[in-house]
Amino acid sequence: MPQILTTNALIQCPHGFPGSSTASSDKWSINGGTVLLENDTGTFSCLTNYPCVGYRLTSMGLNASTVDGRKVILVTDINFTQTGLPIRKTEFHSTYDDSTPAGVPAGQPTPPLMPEMADQVEPTVVPPFMAGAFSITTMMPATLPAVFTLSAQNPMQWALRLINETLQQSLDVTNGQPPGLTVTPSGGNWTTPSLVVTATMTAAFMAALTPGKHHLYMTGFSKRGLFGLGEFLLTVTA
Repeated sequence: MPQILTTNALIQCPHGFPGSSTASSDKWSINGGTVLLENDTGTFSCLTNYPCVGYRLTSMGLNASTVDGRKVILVTDINFTQTGLPIRKTEFHSTYDDSTPAGVPAGQPTPPLMPEMADQVEPTVVPPFMAGAFSITTMMPATLPAVFTLSAQNPMQWALRLINETLQQSLDVTNGQPPGLTVTPSGGNWTTPSLVVTATMTAAFMAALTPGKHHLYMTGFSKRGLFGLGEFLLTVTA
């Protein structure tokens, strides 16, 4: 059973910086924190070279609770920063939501949650951090692989994102684009408990990048909405 998200929750971007949420309705509060609803927003005090800036909350539609017709946000709902990276949420109250969108006929007990909905174990991405370097002068190495191993009890999907610190650009490369970056397998589909995804960067691809730091972020999501995160840091020199 996931907790309901409130303005008292600890919201963090992948870099560990805290966020501050703004509630659009004050009709429901828990322990002094206002319950957050779909499309509520927040900001980050992220101090990286390409800051996460903020977020807009969305519901995965796994619960039935609403306020004025708007979905209540759960701690386990998948949400992202403005740079496309996953948000980590931690609540401190004991109010849980085990409702289901299908509803239960009047007078009938609520059925137990399906195993994938009761799963509270975060997926893992191994290794959590890797690093490599490329020289435009020598055009070496000729290729550079980033190999991620994903594990989860109830996997749903994965996503790979390339962030360019210098140009402050964020690109979804789950399908292995632009040219010279091959992702195997591609597409983000995840159906087995363990999956190995390899992103191979060619010299031509790395030479086309601006000198500086480039981050490949791999995120694996479970059906409950929990996630694991891994990073490959590529440093390109002229």
